[in-house]
Amino acid sequence: MMRHVIIAGGTGFIGSALVHVLKTEGFSVTVLTRKQKKNPQEMSWTEVNVKGLPKTATDIINVAGQNVLDLRSRWTPKFREAVWQSRVNTNRILAEAIPNSNVKCFISISGVAYYPPSDTREYTEYDKCEKYDFFSDLVHNWEAASELPSTSNCRKVIIRSGVVLGRKGGIIQQTYWPFFFGLGGPLGDGSQYMPWIHIDDLAELFLFALNEEKVDGILNGVSTQMITNKQFATAFAKSLHRPAIIPQPKFLLDLLFGKERATIVTGSQKIFPKRPLEYGFKYGYSDINDACRQFASLMYTDPY
Repeated sequence: MMRHVIIAGGTGFIGSALVHVLKTEGFSVTVLTRKQKKNPQEMSWTEVNVKGLPKTATDIINVAGQNVLDLRSRWTPKFREAVWQSRVNTNRILAEAIPNSNVKCFISISGVAYYPPSDTREYTEYDKCEKYDFFSDLVHNWEAASELPSTSNCRKVIIRSGVVLGRKGGIIQQTYWPFFFGLGGPLGDGSQYMPWIHIDDLAELFLFALNEEKVDGILNGVSTQMITNKQFATAFAKSLHRPAIIPQPKFLLDLLFGKERATIVTGSQKIFPKRPLEYGFKYGYSDINDACRQFASLMYTDPY
């Protein structure tokens, strides 16, 4: 029987990659979206609230979430609430719908903001951390909202993603042209550690978690290579045959993003993906230079 996967947030940067990978692997995919339905392979959140999940659904993946670093939106209480609701409420809606469905696996994305900033401590999935700011509070509630009843036989996985590198979204999409014209450089002083993962590896990690029934609990969705933001900037500029000599001062980042939101790019965390490796997951991109070269071409195209 063909597995039918519902992907919440399937039209976004990460979701589009997941849709492509799963369809390529032979899964039936339905995208759960806030937008108006365009085809039979989409469904709305209203349908889930009113009718529940389709009886044919065997798996759920939730990567829904308002883009936190969208510079078109000021860091206002209203925008903060949208960031919160788009993550916490979507997980809660799905978790409440699963007991009345045939879903056997629920995978939700989360964030490495769970781990407090530190230049010295190295975190793994086995570390238990307390809330320390808005984003850590968000992650704790985001993950808690996916809690299933103890009687549920649905397997649950949470992937705490680092900075996702790919041309169609995230930091690469935002900085490609400044770097292309030789105006790129580190954020702040660049000494902060930057947990990262290539979009292909993140999509493959979701697929791995979906296929391997032994996988459950928390997985750190980050590369095995720990780098600083300055090392990333150098590698990205080198892949474009450009210098990386124009840093973005912290005060400017605070001005652009708002001081609270800027901590996403100025905070420092050393995070290791211990559990993916324990389960036997293989990375395609474990070196930042290889990752940057993969999407550096001006004529770059991908299937997403």
